[in-house]
Amino acid sequence: MKKKQFSILCIGLILTACGQQNKNETTMDFTDDVQTALADSGRIDLNSLQWTREPKGYEVKDDTILITTAPKTDLWQRTYYHFQNDNAPVLQMKTREKFFSFVVKTDFTGSHHRFDQCGIVMYLDSENWLKGSVEYENDEFQHLGSVVTNNGYSDWATTAIPANVKTMWYRFSRREDDYCIECSSDGQAFSQMRVCHIPVAADEISFGIYACSPEESSFTAIFSDMKITECAWKAHDGQLPDENM
Repeated sequence: MKKKQFSILCIGLILTACGQQNKNETTMDFTDDVQTALADSGRIDLNSLQWTREPKGYEVKDDTILITTAPKTDLWQRTYYHFQNDNAPVLQMKTREKFFSFVVKTDFTGSHHRFDQCGIVMYLDSENWLKGSVEYENDEFQHLGSVVTNNGYSDWATTAIPANVKTMWYRFSRREDDYCIECSSDGQAFSQMRVCHIPVAADEISFGIYACSPEESSFTAIFSDMKITECAWKAHDGQLPDENM
């Protein structure tokens, strides 16, 4: 009886040790790009970013990324149009950090066809993601807007801006599993575009940049001045949360 108990104890210790080893290996394998950037004055190592659907045409040089879009590339799920488009190239970093901001400047001087677009993205999977961008419409105006996709259904919130606007800054901020997208014409004064909640984005997330041309078009999007900062989206200082929240 004692020999049997001793054997069970040994097996339990071995399994515990193996489990702890696997846990440590998982932790060691994970590189948190936000924490790495914050430790380096916000500088992002562009070579550490990872592609989802790597495009044929792109270039990384110094602190700038150029993406040449392919025709009929897009991100949209179901709502209104009833199609599921999930083939836009996305370049992202990953983090488990719960409070931070990501800033990037976009130049879309080359956009010229309806829905040509480039901007920021948090792409988790085909059914859960968000994006913020300027989408070309015609030679008079274009759409500054954001899309949030939860559980396979996209929405689109927009405002019209003049067609001669060819650069835009974005700031993407995280507070736990709540998110904020802001835009700026000069990289200094930012205006809120969207506040949203994504239930599946409560722990590790991926975020970064994207560009696409949903119709028969192609253009080169330019991304620069990318950086990570402490969370610029401050906690709400007005009405207190309901007690039952």
